Amino acid sequence: MLASMKAKELALRWFGASFMRFYRLLYNGFSILTFIPIMGIAALTKGPKLYVVPMPWAGLMVLGEFLAVAGLVIALVQTDVWGFIGLRQLGERNEPTQLKIGGLYRYIRHPLYLMGLVFIWLFPYMTGAILVFNISLTIYILIGVFFEERKLRREFGQEYIAYAAKTPMLIPFRKKNKT
Repeated sequence: MLASMKAKELALRWFGASFMRFYRLLYNGFSILTFIPIMGIAALTKGPKLYVVPMPWAGLMVLGEFLAVAGLVIALVQTDVWGFIGLRQLGERNEPTQLKIGGLYRYIRHPLYLMGLVFIWLFPYMTGAILVFNISLTIYILIGVFFEERKLRREFGQEYIAYAAKTPMLIPFRKKNKT
């Protein structure tokens, strides 16, 4: 809800324009603080063991998770880590954001979301609690993609619409890139 434009507009009305410099940082902090107990519950809840992937397949899955983490780091760097965290917005000169269409963003519009999904679903051990957590996080991410798409269309207009027409949202190589 805090990622929605309505929440941001409400914060702007209530707290003023100077507060908006802190919005992203506070949003991230709130997200982390509220996510930690959910992760703890999923990790500590004893539930039915659904499967354990044997070696060597488990090793391949863990390798996939490492590659997903590497992809997350690369996408964060390409996105602007300081802006993503919310620290860049605290500076005196808050320069306008530019649409990122290079690097991983040349192949997929939301590499951060994709890498997060790859990471959670390649876990080689599955319990009922982890499954519920993964399904919930997947739904959360898909809702986040919806809000992100709407925000990017509003922020970048026709430039984003043209980019979206030739670049897949979450599954790379589904549409042919024409760049």
